[in-house]
Amino acid sequence: MTPRLAPLLAALMIGTAGIATLAVAQVPAPGADAMTDPSMKREDVIAFIGVKPGDKVGDIVAGRFVRALSAAVGPNGKLYAVMPAEIVKAHPEVVGMLKAGESAPGSNLVVSTPPVNAMGLAPASLDAVFIRQNYHDLYDKFMGPADVPGFNKQVYAALKPGGVYVILDHAAAPGAPIAVTETLHRIDVAQVKKDVLAAGFKLDGESKVLANPADDHSKMVFDPAIRGKTDQFLLKFRKPK
Repeated sequence: MTPRLAPLLAALMIGTAGIATLAVAQVPAPGADAMTDPSMKREDVIAFIGVKPGDKVGDIVAGRFVRALSAAVGPNGKLYAVMPAEIVKAHPEVVGMLKAGESAPGSNLVVSTPPVNAMGLAPASLDAVFIRQNYHDLYDKFMGPADVPGFNKQVYAALKPGGVYVILDHAAAPGAPIAVTETLHRIDVAQVKKDVLAAGFKLDGESKVLANPADDHSKMVFDPAIRGKTDQFLLKFRKPK
């Protein structure tokens, strides 16, 4: 198992006994996700995204925010949980829990497993797209690497005019080379802004709710000394109306 998949598997591979009773959050409860772990700042992140009942939201590399987003969009909304085929090919077990949630009565969850370069998101249909701690992976061998400009264009096309694209990831040191996405599993926030603005988005907000000034950005995010305490950035981009 690759180190980056360990947290994802821990979040998804729990027995079905934990299925939520709330009809709009019919995803089996993981051992630690945004609904149970306060360090993930669920309320702050959801508020920053601006998710509201009835929204249609895409969660790319869906995992620890699935239940939180499902609850936020409510019974009249939809959460499109995308698990890229590149991950599924190596670890098909990661889809099991998502599929269980999708098939539960009253679920507002739609699961898909497309190639990252052809996600098949419906044009101009989504209110928001969220990717948490995996944008940096687009640059890695693990994901192909992905066509990053093409990925961002896919997101742009899938959003309604005025829709938002929110990226949460581990911060690298300013000016860090793109190679740190592979070695440290971090990315320079300036690189993310450059990528996304090039796709036609406008920067609409930044949050420091998950920032940690004590992180000097030199350690791999799975290092026990910093794991769970990394300096993370939260960016919101908007598709012009």
